[in-house]
Amino acid sequence: MDKLIQSDFKRHGIDKVTFSKILSVFLFFPNPGLKFMTIFRLCQKYRNRNRILFLFYFLWLRRLKFKYGMDISYRTKIGAGFYIGHFGGIVIHGDVIIGNNCNISQGATLGVSNSGNIGTPIIGNNVFIGPNAGVFGNIEIGNNVTIGANSVVTKSIPSHSTVASSIVTIFEKDLSENYIHNRYL
Repeated sequence: MDKLIQSDFKRHGIDKVTFSKILSVFLFFPNPGLKFMTIFRLCQKYRNRNRILFLFYFLWLRRLKFKYGMDISYRTKIGAGFYIGHFGGIVIHGDVIIGNNCNISQGATLGVSNSGNIGTPIIGNNVFIGPNAGVFGNIEIGNNVTIGANSVVTKSIPSHSTVASSIVTIFEKDLSENYIHNRYL
């Protein structure tokens, strides 16, 4: 078994990867995050080695993207021990680099910025990215960083830091007409 796949299983509390554990993860007690990452790793493994196996895993990965709502490109460089706690709404650009032992939550987006810091982020080791957080641009997130829920990060974050979203700001102006089009009533 590939070491990266073993590291992902370990992060999910499975120390020894056996055929029965794989059946459990894939069929009997599906774990969408681990299932997705296993096929992701196999797709990357065979990308330049065996075109037929790559195509098989690529098509399977593509199916899982739609099924679980996770758009993680097979080109993304992800270190050992990647953990997806809850699936759904996860988007990671193909040029993003993610270190070892990182957690990502539902609704998180790691992507490109087309203005300001043009490019994609580099995520360090031992980083937690909370629900609905966004990390955009050519920035670096250091090691041992926690990015809280609903945070939008567009600047580099040093190691051993925590990012929390700002408090809610309420404007006394109705802008709904700019966003709600073709109203029924």
